[in-house]
Formats: sequence, C-alpha cells, structure tokens
Amino acid sequence: MLRQFLSKIPRSFGNSDSPELTRPNSFMTAGLHTHRSNSFNSGCGRPCATKRTSSSIFPASVVAGIEPLLPFKNAPNSEKMNLFVSKVSLCCATFDFSDATKNSIEKDVKRQTLLELLDFVASGSIRFSEPAILAMCRMCSTNLFRVFPPNYRSITSNNGENDDDDPIFCSAWPHLQIVYDLLLKFITSSCLDAKVAKKYIDHAFILRLLDLFDSEDPRERECLKTILHRVYGKFMVHRPLIRKDISNIFYRFVFEEERHNGITELLDIFGSIISGFALPLKEEHKIFLQRVLIPLHKPKTLGVYFQQLSYCVTQFIDKDPKLSSTVIKGLLKYWPITNSQKEVMFLDELKDILEEIDMVEFQKVMVPLSWQIGRCINSFHFQVAERALLFWNKEHIINIIAHNRHVIFPIILPALEKNARNHWNPSVLNLTLNVRKMFMDIDDGFFMSCLIHLKEEEAELSKSAEKRKKAWERLENAANHRPPTTRNTAALVTHSTTSIS
Repeated sequence: MLRQFLSKIPRSFGNSDSPELTRPNSFMTAGLHTHRSNSFNSGCGRPCATKRTSSSIFPASVVAGIEPLLPFKNAPNSEKMNLFVSKVSLCCATFDFSDATKNSIEKDVKRQTLLELLDFVASGSIRFSEPAILAMCRMCSTNLFRVFPPNYRSITSNNGENDDDDPIFCSAWPHLQIVYDLLLKFITSSCLDAKVAKKYIDHAFILRLLDLFDSEDPRERECLKTILHRVYGKFMVHRPLIRKDISNIFYRFVFEEERHNGITELLDIFGSIISGFALPLKEEHKIFLQRVLIPLHKPKTLGVYFQQLSYCVTQFIDKDPKLSSTVIKGLLKYWPITNSQKEVMFLDELKDILEEIDMVEFQKVMVPLSWQIGRCINSFHFQVAERALLFWNKEHIINIIAHNRHVIFPIILPALEKNARNHWNPSVLNLTLNVRKMFMDIDDGFFMSCLIHLKEEEAELSKSAEKRKKAWERLENAANHRPPTTRNTAALVTHSTTSIS
C-alpha cells in the first residue's frame, strides 16, 4: 500500500533547486490556504460542550502523501544540506489533525521526518546555507501560522470574564510541539548565521509569530515565549520592532478589546528585556512604563497576569528609583473602587514599592497616598483592611512615616479611631490597636495633640448635625401647623374698566 501512493508522488518535490526555493519571500505566502473542519462549522456560534479541543487546524495541502527520504547517517557530508532542504520541503505538507483516522500513514511519515530533522539540527554538524534557512522558515510558516477561531467563551461570558477556567488544548499539539522544538533548535544553533537569517526571520515573520500568542493552548504559548526570547537575543536588529509590536498588543488589550490569551507570557518576556536595559534609561522605556505597564492595572482580568506585571514594574524602579512616585501616582489613578480582590493586589504592589522608595519621592505622593491607605483601613472587606494595616510592619516604611509624621498622623489617625470603635473583624481590630500604639511610641505628644484635635472636630461635627436636625424639625412642625390649601382650584379674575370722558 505504501509503495502504491509513493509511486504517484512527483520526484521533483522537495528539490533544493526548485524555483520557489530561490524566491526570498515565497515562504510567507505558500500553502497558507485556510481549511476548517466540518466539526467546527457545525458548532459555529456556541462553544462545544463535549469536545475540549481547539478547532484551529493546519491549512489543507494538495499533497497526497510524503516520501520518506534517505537518512542523514547514510548521506555523504557534501549532500547533507541538500537532503536537509529536501526533507524540510516535504514537511510543508499539512493535514487535518481533528480527525485522527485521516491520512494516518502520511502523518506518521511526516512526524518521523520532523524528528530526524530535529536530531540533525541539534547535532550542529554543518553550517546552514541560505536555501536551507529559506526552506526552514517556509516550513515553519506553513505549519504554525494560522488564524484562530473566535473565542466563544469570552463572547458569551458576562463582562468579558471567563466562568470556565479550564484551558482548551489543540488537537494538533503533538505535531505542533515537534515543529516548535525544531524552530527553537534552529534559531539557537551555532550553525545559523544571524546576518543571513534576518532576511527570512524578518518583521513579517515575527508579527505572525506574535499573533500566535493568542492561542488558547497554554503549551503553545509557553513554547512561543521561549522562541521569541531567543529571537530577541539573537537578532539585535529586530529588538526595537519586537518591543513596539508587543506594546501594540498591550495597547489593544487595555484600550480596545480587554481580551488576549498571551498577556502573561508577553509580560514574562518583557521582564527579561527590562532587566537588560542599560542605564540611564532611555525616554522610550520610561514612556513604556507610563503608557503601557501602569494602564495594564486597569482591566478586570488583572489577577491573571498580576505577578508578571508587578515584576516588570519593580524592575523599572530598581533601574531608576525616581520612577517610584510615577508608579504610585498611576496606581492611585487606577485604584479599584468596587473590586476588593484588585484592591488587595494593589496594596501588595504598593507595599513592595514603599519598601524601596526614598524620602524625596515619597514626599511627592505622601498626601494622596495617605488618604487612600486611610480609606483602605476603614474598608469593610477584612482582607483589604488587614493589608493596609500590615504596611506598618516594615521598618523602612515606619522610618519614612516617622520622618513625615506631622503630615501623615492627622490623615491616618481618624481612620484608626473609627476602626478601633466599630470594626466588625477582631483581627482588623487588633491590628488597628497595634498601629495606634506604634504611633504613640513614635511621638506621644504629637499623637495626643492630633487626638485632641480630632475629638474637637468630632464635637463640632456633632453640634452641626444637631443644629441641622433641629432645623429640619422646625420646618416639619411649621408644615404640620400650616392651614391646608385648596389645590387645582380655578380662580375667576375680573377686570374692571374705567371710561374716560
């Protein structure tokens, strides 16, 4: 059976002298026709309830089968590169992996060929020629670059939040994984000349690679993260473009769609990029912090990528401590009002920043920051109140507060007194009393004067409230004793005329 379909394949397929391998950009358009399976079309408009696999598949191929070629170990060194090009060209044939019974023999032959190519690239025995680089890029484009179907879970869920947190796995992943591993080995190989490869791993190739980060399969996104990081490290000429393209994805996520599957992985990549920034920081990088990273605190799905985002922000502050006040102002701007879980995350990040902030930067933001912390202390959500009260456990924070106590005490003390009187949670109440005692230890005299002033203000407010109450009572009594008036009564008005003689 195998001989029958192999005998029908043209022998010129996969030849390294083929004209389509001599055109520099042919791999970007060859074999990219999209094919959708019947199972996806029949379920369009709602997510499949029984099958937990992605509907995205490889584009269809006109090739009926794949010819297994000579093993590398049996080929002379002078022919190994031509054999490599031939094998890579054969792997441009694509199949529908949503149906495991379809083209099973051809799929297995292609899989064995890919594994053989992976071993050959990992061995690093021969320097890759330009036709080999072109063929490799074309094969990866054909197999990897595809359009994802709409995310129905995101469309049908409330407010754009996914109720179902289970990941969706791609049915073609066993095959995709080999292609990704092959691309990674190829990019990191010492036999690849970056000056030649940059003509084919160009801006268009990287843009298509970034589009794949929206895949719903977390395994694919993890592979892409590693590959893009290696591309950024090897091709220095593409670094500004990569940073710009990732920024554009963040812009669309924050200001337009608020839905993207790869924000966590992209922030992971940027965390490594930021750690390599030279000092002093360029204005471009500071703008990225202000216009991209700080607004990323706004979306409702912050919890998905908060750890990676916080790491990126911390990296910037480590590079330039003067940016700490800028970050705190941004956090205060996007501070959540009705989402207590986001408030907890904001407080955690704020605590990390305050542990490193210097006196000058703190004084720029201490007034609005103290008011916000005071509101959090009085929060009825016990976790928010606890996080705000735990700020005072850090020695550096205590020192800067003690130095600026004449500004901070009058703002924070009313919140502490309100908690001490009527907060419902015992843990929050105990923490409040501890912080109150710490304030007294810092400056007992000033604390007592603030407390006296607070009581005087409360007495004045109580008098004002009493006066207001009595005024309303007088108005109510006056209204009750007023004689009733007849409503909707028509009155006849007569006009007298005087004759003038």
